[in-house]
Amino acid sequence: MILGFHSINMALRFILEIAALIAMGYWGWLKGVGVLSYALAFGIPLLAATLWGVFAVPHDPSRSGKAPIPIPGLLRLALELAIFAFATWALFDLGSLITGWMLCIIVTIHYLVSFERSIWLWKN
Repeated sequence: MILGFHSINMALRFILEIAALIAMGYWGWLKGVGVLSYALAFGIPLLAATLWGVFAVPHDPSRSGKAPIPIPGLLRLALELAIFAFATWALFDLGSLITGWMLCIIVTIHYLVSFERSIWLWKN
């Protein structure tokens, strides 16, 4: 089994994805005013989850292998990193420095452990 696709690491990635969506929603809730709070709190995570789920590399072993909208691996890697970076920035912007650093460090560890997947994405 390739280390980057290990089930424990994939479970960690899922938890990180959920944490990123929560961070983005929390940021939207606190930054919006009135009805805009609801729109940002639900809209930003919904947009991020849609992008994450729809744009994929065909035959990605870390996913079902299906790609509703096929994209190159390098673009997929950039999309993932952009979503995690936005979530980390959102936490920093809210003053949640410890939580932001924790997310940043755990995401970095995840990508270091899954370096084989990152290389696969880079080449595809």
